[in-house]
Amino acid sequence: MLKEYKSVTEVVGPLMVVQGVEGVKYEELVDIELQDGTHRRGRVLEIDQDKAMVQIFEGSAGINLKNTTVRFLGKPLELGVSEDMIGRIFDGTGNPIDDGPKIIPEKRVDINGFPINPVSRDYPSEFIQTGISTIDGLNTLVRGQKLPIFSGAGLPHNNVAAQIARQARVLGKDENFAVVFAAMGITFEEANFFMEDFKKTGAIDRAVMFINLADDPSIERISTPRMALTCAEYLAFEKDMHVLVILTDMTNYAEALREVSAARKEVPGRRGYPGYLYTDLSSIYERAGRVVGRKGSITQIPILTMPEDDLTHPIPDLTGYITEGQIILSRDLYKQGLEPPVNAVPSLSRLKDKGIGEGKTREDHADTMNQLYAAYTAGREAKELAVILGEAALSDSDKAFAKFAEDFDKRYVNQGYYTERTIEDTLNLGWDLLRIIPRTELKRIRDAYIDKYLGCETFNEKGAE
Repeated sequence: MLKEYKSVTEVVGPLMVVQGVEGVKYEELVDIELQDGTHRRGRVLEIDQDKAMVQIFEGSAGINLKNTTVRFLGKPLELGVSEDMIGRIFDGTGNPIDDGPKIIPEKRVDINGFPINPVSRDYPSEFIQTGISTIDGLNTLVRGQKLPIFSGAGLPHNNVAAQIARQARVLGKDENFAVVFAAMGITFEEANFFMEDFKKTGAIDRAVMFINLADDPSIERISTPRMALTCAEYLAFEKDMHVLVILTDMTNYAEALREVSAARKEVPGRRGYPGYLYTDLSSIYERAGRVVGRKGSITQIPILTMPEDDLTHPIPDLTGYITEGQIILSRDLYKQGLEPPVNAVPSLSRLKDKGIGEGKTREDHADTMNQLYAAYTAGREAKELAVILGEAALSDSDKAFAKFAEDFDKRYVNQGYYTERTIEDTLNLGWDLLRIIPRTELKRIRDAYIDKYLGCETFNEKGAE
């Protein structure tokens, strides 16, 4: 029989203090019965002798200190998992919201999982095709990788997230592939966009969605990504599936964390975020990867909006330390109407070299990737020089690079949100763009590849006319 307590002494924001408790454990699930008979859930956040601080998931509005009954349930917050979750939509605490039947769980799992032990990690080495050229061609996503997308307020990261969820696939193998999508603090319009897009395109048939709306309790945002990752771990490591986890928006998650920290009267760190923000984020990001001896894998794409487009803000800054690269969306490219506005220059995938090449993508991938990147940066520099000195001051080679950069944006970057390119399409488009540059400037590609993919003839020796 669960012991009941009517000794609530304080409620501050989403937190409640209960006195005179015995045998209570950290992270224990709490049932809170209000004076009108309604129930809310919470979890133990801190224990100090006979005092317990409880974090309330549904918010603290309407709680009467004297007439509130608290029961400690002796177990952590859990998610009932089953393969039947695929194709379903849940709220941030794991309850179905798609008018479908209740899930009959195969088992219940503590959502506070552990990061994968580095000793048991298998090195990521297999290519995942997203269908987006700027990712597949230049910043390749590898199975088991953590590759965040850094965006800004008003930029179309939701469109990019939906496109990746629709198009992502593993090539050359008949394997079970699923997408676990978790949205935190998004508006009803954004949630409706994701749900309708997934249903319309059929992506929902292989997806599990967890949706936390902006008007839902902010505390729920702290559990949402953990719910999603618990589901992903079950599908990956018990059902041998390859799972892509998309988390948006991690900035809203960090804001909820800051709210709880302020309510606990903790000493703030950078910009008011708790000093343990790095540790907390790593407890989420490090649950992605591959495990030796297991067939399944978890690949993670966290999406975060940088306040004021500031790369040095604590959230993107700390995320960059934990993850293996970043895809950066550009406001300048967005203003030019490019879709998706991925800025290839500062974007980086630290594991790209492990997932490309013969037998994975194509033999020429590494060379063309390096050459495209070098040519694009040279072209942007040439265009900046032309603005200062005038186009007449450019050499023929500089003019060719400037034209290459212009065409690269128009054709390679600007593919649209509903155009899916295979890796062959992306590589062939790259070769087509390289025809703009004199052959003598293709210094990062082996001659054998140039002869094979562009022909032996000397092409456009003087650059673009």
